[in-house]
Amino acid sequence: MAHLFEPLKLRDITLANRIGIPPMCQYSALNGMASDWHFVHYGSRAVGGAALMIVEATAVVAEGRISPGDLGLWNDAQMEPLARIARFVREQGCVAAIQLAHAGRKASCGLGWQAQRTLAVEEGGWGLVAPSPLAFGDGYGVPEALDATGIRAVREHFVAAARRAAAAGFQAVEIHAAHGYLLHQFLSPLANRRGDDYGGGFAQRTRMLREVVAAVREVWPDRLPLLVRLSATDWVEGGWNADETVELCRILKALGVDLVDVSSGGLMPTARIPVGTGFQTEFAARVRREAGIPSAAVGLITAPAQADHIVRCGQADLVLLGREILRNPYWPLVAAQALGQSTPWPLQYQRAAPAGTPGR
Repeated sequence: MAHLFEPLKLRDITLANRIGIPPMCQYSALNGMASDWHFVHYGSRAVGGAALMIVEATAVVAEGRISPGDLGLWNDAQMEPLARIARFVREQGCVAAIQLAHAGRKASCGLGWQAQRTLAVEEGGWGLVAPSPLAFGDGYGVPEALDATGIRAVREHFVAAARRAAAAGFQAVEIHAAHGYLLHQFLSPLANRRGDDYGGGFAQRTRMLREVVAAVREVWPDRLPLLVRLSATDWVEGGWNADETVELCRILKALGVDLVDVSSGGLMPTARIPVGTGFQTEFAARVRREAGIPSAAVGLITAPAQADHIVRCGQADLVLLGREILRNPYWPLVAAQALGQSTPWPLQYQRAAPAGTPGR
């Protein structure tokens, strides 16, 4: 079996190893524009040895932002600061990807470290849209249900943002359909109470995501991989579940998706999630095994041996480290040493590399 430091090929892109950095919002943009914070944040992690960098949730339209501090790709002016990041990430031998997102009923909230509720218009907030007029929870506004015109517009916003991502030099895009945001809201019967072709049974609830994926795949370069992030379960009785996730992933594979980033939860604030070491890995393993599509595991993966075990045992093709990479941007270099693997260090850091490191 493959191990943590073997390459992974997705279409014409080859990842140098099986370590990736998942999208983690920084809430530090102004009008959707990436700032110096973003450049330093992503740049410092790109030199740390990870093979894949997925830039945080980037709104495809202004009202699709989680907060006023979210990145955006809804206009051409937002491309160049992101292109600068993508260039630098690629120069470090790391594949630059970006997550395209719409927050739906969870939009217009405070920054990540502020109280989480819907901001009023006088506070800089905006109106919400969703599959159905159901609020996320206490303190959150009731969204307006999207009509056919609104659904079509959202789909086109994803397409336009994907075109901009390609023009900015990103080598992969990830469609965000997890964590209770708009596309996940369509998937779950807990948030989707529609009576039309976009609500009801499995085929109707998955239609929005299927259409977005098909439309993005049509404009995204054929040589570049397309990823989708899913919440495998809502962790709530009667909600979206792991069996439906596997069934959906079989369809996504046929639509041209190359890897599914498997997370969970986020749809209901009342969900009781059994958080623990590697608590979501079983879902990534099911997707890989039963849907026959490459998967990425995420969620409290912290130790090199643990990450290597996930890959070696075939539970996932890729491990994504979030909090651990925030704590230590150079975790991949440390992991290579711990696992007895040879991986090059940046030339500028060679003097600190362990003996036996390539180029030392």
